[in-house]
Amino acid sequence: MRFANPIFVALDTPDLDCALAIAGAVKPYVGGLKVGLEFITALGPDAVRRVVETGLPVFADMKFHDIPNTVAGAARAIAGLGVAMFNVHASGGEAMMRAAAEAVAGFKPRPLLIAVTVLTSLDEAALAAVGQRGPAASQVGRLAALAKTSGLDGVVTSAHEIAAVRAATGPDFLTVVPGIRPAGSEKADQRRVMTPAEALAAGADILVVGRPITAASDPAKAAEAIARELGLPKT
Repeated sequence: MRFANPIFVALDTPDLDCALAIAGAVKPYVGGLKVGLEFITALGPDAVRRVVETGLPVFADMKFHDIPNTVAGAARAIAGLGVAMFNVHASGGEAMMRAAAEAVAGFKPRPLLIAVTVLTSLDEAALAAVGQRGPAASQVGRLAALAKTSGLDGVVTSAHEIAAVRAATGPDFLTVVPGIRPAGSEKADQRRVMTPAEALAAGADILVVGRPITAASDPAKAAEAIARELGLPKT
């Protein structure tokens, strides 16, 4: 389940040529790529296949959240594009998560299926406003335990809640961590963030890094700097 290089670059752009150029530039320094809702909504499934053809593992950040039958169909569709990993919202419940897991069980290779716990853009006040029981770590722990019970491979979580995930699921549940911000970079719309080194030290398995790399004047140089900070060799 683990990747030798934990850095996944978020290609959050509706411009396929731009996304492929960034992918090619950062490929020697990263372990995978992430495509999300903006990319897939603007460009469609063929664009996802183009990113898969780069040869790097691709995380389809779909965040499916619907009735079980609908999510099962969507899960089969995204798995058929050759992605290495995709996600659903844990708050969709056990039946929905189990339906997604069962839908992709026969794929070879089977993509990893992970669940979003609490978005890293939400702080305690925002959680309270939508009626979720806080603190964030408790909510993350509850949803991580439910995801494991439902047969998933791991969760998306802030680095600040990795300890809560481990307490709820044990040491082998995959932790995919967005909200990664190298020292000195802007938080933008993220709230619960950590540096790459801090997140790895906290137990993160995959670090999703977007704007600090993709918005840099030289994305390859930015990716190389993070890889060097983590002591990762160039591939």
